[in-house]
Amino acid sequence: MSSETKKQEKDFTKEVDLAVAEATSLQEAGKLQDGLDKLLALEKQTRNAADLASTTRLLSTSTLLCYKAADYSLLSSTILALSKKHGQLKEAVKVMVEQAMGWLDDIKSKKGEPTWLELVETLRTVTEGKIYLETPRARLTLVLANYYERIANDPSTAPKPKPDATSGKAPAALTPFDSLVKASDLMTELQVETYSSMDRKEKTEFILEQMRLLVLVAKGKDTQAKESKEKSAADKEKKVTAADGEAEWIKVRVGGRKIHEGFLTEKGNEVLKLKFYDLMIQFALHHASYLDAAKYFHKALENVIYYVILAPHDNEQSDMINRLYNDPALAKLELHYNLVKCFITHELVRWPSIEGIYGPTLRQTLVFLTGNAEGDKRWEDLHTRVIEHNIRVIALYYTRITLSRLTSLLDLSAKATEEVLCRLVVSGTVHARIDRPNGVVSFKQKETAEDVLNAWASDVGRLMGLVEKSWMEMNAALAVKTRSG
Repeated sequence: MSSETKKQEKDFTKEVDLAVAEATSLQEAGKLQDGLDKLLALEKQTRNAADLASTTRLLSTSTLLCYKAADYSLLSSTILALSKKHGQLKEAVKVMVEQAMGWLDDIKSKKGEPTWLELVETLRTVTEGKIYLETPRARLTLVLANYYERIANDPSTAPKPKPDATSGKAPAALTPFDSLVKASDLMTELQVETYSSMDRKEKTEFILEQMRLLVLVAKGKDTQAKESKEKSAADKEKKVTAADGEAEWIKVRVGGRKIHEGFLTEKGNEVLKLKFYDLMIQFALHHASYLDAAKYFHKALENVIYYVILAPHDNEQSDMINRLYNDPALAKLELHYNLVKCFITHELVRWPSIEGIYGPTLRQTLVFLTGNAEGDKRWEDLHTRVIEHNIRVIALYYTRITLSRLTSLLDLSAKATEEVLCRLVVSGTVHARIDRPNGVVSFKQKETAEDVLNAWASDVGRLMGLVEKSWMEMNAALAVKTRSG
């Protein structure tokens, strides 16, 4: 148990320096236990004297020596023993736990998941019921929940159950769905909204993860209940049906109320905002609350904007992006409003400017997420849409342009420029011809005889209109002159 904060009685810095050096030498010589004994003997004195700095060093060094010696069983037992010492200093235990958490990935890669899992469970045991360790425990729980969710998605990675010590029989392995339920239960037991040591963004991330797992479990239970009901209807002797996921759906709604939507609108929380509204849309659709679903879709307007911009240009896409541009809700999102404006106005948009102004924000969203295969592909698609927009603008203002000038305006190579231009010509978006020997691109469409005739008829019509207008004005002037004369 941890003692209350008390005044330091003595400074053991010199003694700790000597003990740490001696224990390190013993560990390097293969005498790990002897080195630990020396540190533990001094640890009792520093703990009783409330020397926090010295106690922290001793606890950290003790576990570090076990880690360096790759004796992970001894590491787990040492962490457990040191945390249970009477009057143990809270801050020292916290530093020791956080240090051990930093080794988890390395131990997993070197010794495999069984050893890693043992250390995770040890750390969860140490952190259980301790308010000052609530944040480390929550992070450990998230790691463990991800482990069980991975097993649910890929059962072949599940470890074989260990035989019972008394019976010698191995327990039945968890089914994929049971693993998913366990992951959800682990996360649900955390009440992170009450944690004072965790920042607001991390709390929101944890709550969203709780909601996501609950949605997966709820959908799984709903499917099982439906199948069970169908079997019961087919077999009249068996009336037992599985419970649906309504309890989990209720927890999703409760979790949604824990999140402040105003916080999600702050800069840097775009990914969290999209995750939240995605989960709430699933909840609303499950309960056929279509108005709520519409509200959540409207609040997630950024997603709509991204996908409209990514869509190839045609009449329908042009109509939708113009309607979005005139939506009053879009004006409140300055960055997105300006992004849409780039594709509405008949002006060139330089790709380096898009990357510099909008890249830092867009690359953090789920749509364009950096490092994600789909996100990277959509980012390339956005680049393509910018190029296509620029070609349409150039076709409006130029009848002929040199290929070198066109590549300069598009920030592309000559080969890439030709490829994009040919694709737009094939799709019918623009009309263009490339004169490779002269390096000239012509956007002027060849007129047919019918086009020439229509143009002549239109010109004659305008001319006759002007003649008629002039004749009427002359008659009016003559009438005025006659009356005055």
